Amino acid sequence: MLSLVLWLVQLVLALLFAGVGFMKITQRHKRLAENLRWPEDFPPATVKLIGILEVLAAVGLVVPEATGTLPLLTPLAASGLTVLMALAIFVHMRRGERNRIALAAILMVLSLLVALGRFGVFG
Repeated sequence: MLSLVLWLVQLVLALLFAGVGFMKITQRHKRLAENLRWPEDFPPATVKLIGILEVLAAVGLVVPEATGTLPLLTPLAASGLTVLMALAIFVHMRRGERNRIALAAILMVLSLLVALGRFGVFG
């Protein structure tokens, strides 16, 4: 049962992070700043790097565990997303964007759940 829950969470996170990561990679910095607001505080290269990390983590959430090739990469990808979302919470707090903190916190907790589950903490 736990494995099924982890797979569902992994797939949802992978789809979400692949989508937002791809958006950060492909859209102009000015448009991202207009839509998301927080990118105005960061250089375009930093926003693109965040997008690349999100896409790589999305792949890492699914492919290693699904193929059995280097399955340790799955909890590592989830751990990376946990850290990334913790940093996102910090950025939104600093900017006074309280309405964006809840989503980042939920994504952080779900990423942590996958990391702990795939590291075998839950047995």
